[in-house]
Amino acid sequence: MRSDIIVIGGGAAGLLAAVGAAETLARTENGGTVTVLEKMPKTGRKIMITGKGRCNFTNVKDWAGFSDHIRTDVNFVSPSWHNLPPEKLIELLRSNGLRSVVERGDRAFPQSHNAGDVVDTLVRACTLLGVKIVTGCEVKTIDKTARGYSLDCIRTTVKEFRQRTDDDRDYDRRNAPVRKETTIEPEEYSCRKLIVATGGLSYPGTGSTGDGYMWAEEIGHTVTPCFPSLTALVPAGYKSEKNPLAEEIKVAFRGQRRTVFGNRREARINPLPSYYPKLQGHIERITPMSEIGELFNGNALENVRLTLYIDGNEAQSEFGDLEFTDGGIEGPIGFQVSRKAVKAIMNGSKVSAVLDMKPAVETEKLSEDIHQKWEEILADPRSSGQDFKRLFRILLGKLIPWNLTLAFLRTNPKVSVDSLAERLKNWRFEIVGFVGFERSVITAGGISTDEVVAKTLESKKSEGLYFCGEVLDMDSDTGGYNLQTAFCTGYLAGISAAKAL
Repeated sequence: MRSDIIVIGGGAAGLLAAVGAAETLARTENGGTVTVLEKMPKTGRKIMITGKGRCNFTNVKDWAGFSDHIRTDVNFVSPSWHNLPPEKLIELLRSNGLRSVVERGDRAFPQSHNAGDVVDTLVRACTLLGVKIVTGCEVKTIDKTARGYSLDCIRTTVKEFRQRTDDDRDYDRRNAPVRKETTIEPEEYSCRKLIVATGGLSYPGTGSTGDGYMWAEEIGHTVTPCFPSLTALVPAGYKSEKNPLAEEIKVAFRGQRRTVFGNRREARINPLPSYYPKLQGHIERITPMSEIGELFNGNALENVRLTLYIDGNEAQSEFGDLEFTDGGIEGPIGFQVSRKAVKAIMNGSKVSAVLDMKPAVETEKLSEDIHQKWEEILADPRSSGQDFKRLFRILLGKLIPWNLTLAFLRTNPKVSVDSLAERLKNWRFEIVGFVGFERSVITAGGISTDEVVAKTLESKKSEGLYFCGEVLDMDSDTGGYNLQTAFCTGYLAGISAAKAL
């Protein structure tokens, strides 16, 4: 099958690339065709889990405020962002039926707070522009030709058949048993312009398994070693010592390259490629929690400060909300410091995090308040006959969430009324690891942006080839910044490819 433009990947960047390309071609005299190839059964799988299913799809800060949250080359992102700033993205989605709301931190969400509505809107926009979306189509190889690019693919289709059994006297087709047949067939595609929007390595269950990196390396691009970012940090003692499935899990999340034999697909594990480094400090998300981890799990904190230390030196400090989950320390500020923490752990540095539960109060004033509360507790007739531990936990419950009191006491065993203020202001966690690509929000690292033209997103190594989204060495903070960069780079790549025709 031939198409003027083919987009590999039906995620945020890929769908916007298709929209940008189709819009541009529609304004030309001869038009053109755009095809999206998505290897998963449905498009937008990763969008569906963004923001815990609510989908914080952009952040409406101006460029000065937005660029402060980009952790890679700001100048590379600038042309894409100014071509499709947040307000223009919101209007594009609104024109296709999606209403949005802006909440705390300038974060934009669909009004329904349903990520599925964002995916439906993007698919609708593509459909109305005549874009052909092919799902269940995995690209295996890419070859440069005299007329553009040739792609060898594997197309997986599932057909349902309703069967009548011998026992059916009164055959009702609606209630007949269903038999499913899966067919795997090779397919060939060709195009004049090719856009790679395959994402990174994070959440491989959504289809992000590093395919784009492999093709880029084969073409001659430099791929910066990848590592998980916006991920859970694991404190010492939070997880069990050993997960019996550790080795199997590591293999599963490496990303398997598949070899095709006739009409049968067989998996073969290849050695880890250069862009997938050994993740020293990787602790699988499914590793069981320890007893202490269970005490922390499920607690959420607001308006606290988390300070990251690397080899004893302060590296980053963030104020905001934090969560303790089955993975470790997460939430907005946990994610904010995770990028530096992961890199440091992988490099063998000693990493710790200090949590300030009362950042708005100085230690001396907090100590006065604590002693006053303690005197009130001792004077309360209900305290008569109660042991010290019980009364101290009551005091602690007046200062932090009750469900977190046992975890605090277990990790601060020598705390007293006199030292409580200092402990609340300096609750220290030694960070021994992190959750890997299996549940990291984004992938840091990727195709070097030095080898991609920022104003068009075309490869400097291969004419007519474009890269966009997470496959590039481009990542930002949590809060709508990463989806915005995926959308705007995809949109610019699509427009550029169409104009180049």
